Amino acid sequence: MVDNGTAVKTRFPSRAQAIDALLARDEGFRDMCSDYTTAEEELRKWRSSSEQHRDARITEYGELVEELAAEIDATLDRAAVVPFPKR
Repeated sequence: MVDNGTAVKTRFPSRAQAIDALLARDEGFRDMCSDYTTAEEELRKWRSSSEQHRDARITEYGELVEELAAEIDATLDRAAVVPFPKR
């Protein structure tokens, strides 16, 4: 099993430092990364399966992986914004 940070850093290699920083301080982000890792593992499993519902599961997990990746990307973008101090 790949750890949560590794799976996400594989998806977003140029953002590895920001991912590490968020993993260290944000439980919600860690949970999101855990969900991403699980969905990606399930997608890989179904791609190599010969079970009857294979194609439907590949579609479902593929969509879930993409949705989670978009959510992770948006979270990384928000974390990169530094607000100006109020005067």
